Amino acid sequence: MRFRDKQQITICVIAAAIVCVFVLFWYLPLRSETRAAKRAKSERMLTIAKGTADAKQLPLLKEQLLKLEARLRDYEANIPGQREHGVFLQRIAELMKEHDLNEQEIKPGEEIEADKFNCIPVIMRCKGKLAQMSEFYRQLQTQDRLVRIEKVTLSNDNSYSGQVSMETEAVVYYRAKVGQG
Repeated sequence: MRFRDKQQITICVIAAAIVCVFVLFWYLPLRSETRAAKRAKSERMLTIAKGTADAKQLPLLKEQLLKLEARLRDYEANIPGQREHGVFLQRIAELMKEHDLNEQEIKPGEEIEADKFNCIPVIMRCKGKLAQMSEFYRQLQTQDRLVRIEKVTLSNDNSYSGQVSMETEAVVYYRAKVGQG
């Protein structure tokens, strides 16, 4: 082999070594850093997009919060400070009569005392048409006293005349006296 061929081979080996060093110690680390930077940028963009979408929801959530706060004020306003459940039960009986519901029975249970609110379970029974019952419940909801309906049982009569027997378990609330509980 001639000297010139040896020089060319040496130059090629040195050039290959330089290329290898360049690729291994500069290009590959820089490429992985670039990928990591692109991935981080994508994650930030995704976070920003999510934040922007969430920010658009904020006015809706604020509106829902205000509605819930208003309902809560109304909720507590519908719990009277006195027991007076007799008057309220009389109004229930009048509502039943107003809607032509027959065989009325309204039976209060034993009072349950708690820290802030007391309650009286009530069992209501009557008979009538389903439309009358529906209207009775709709008007019961509009009363100025909080009533929680826990269970409703509707039974068709045996002759299928359109009469329905209703039994409802409800709870009537009132505020506890200060120092009670």
